[in-house]
Amino acid sequence: MAEISHPFHPLRGGRFEVLKKRRVAGVDTLILRELERGTLSVPREWTDWADPSPYDSLTLPPHRLAADSLFELVALLDALRASSSSCPEKTRKKELTKEMPDATFRPVVNVVR
Repeated sequence: MAEISHPFHPLRGGRFEVLKKRRVAGVDTLILRELERGTLSVPREWTDWADPSPYDSLTLPPHRLAADSLFELVALLDALRASSSSCPEKTRKKELTKEMPDATFRPVVNVVR
């Protein structure tokens, strides 16, 4: 039995009998049997038969983009854009450090998790 684990597959979470293992166009594939639809072919990496990810052995949570870091990046890019059009190269660094001494300005947003 193999369970489809790919997050966007319509049969995700379903368990199916494995009829064959094949290599199609360089991709390890499982031929699965489903009672209503017959057989279906799914890449092995989309199932619980996939090789473990190197990150699975680490006990760290997956990295996500932090909204605070993104806001700091946007503020820095805005400051760079403004300084590149208004001042010469030598004074650009000084202007940036004046505008963003500690990057404390952060807009308020609703973050959906």
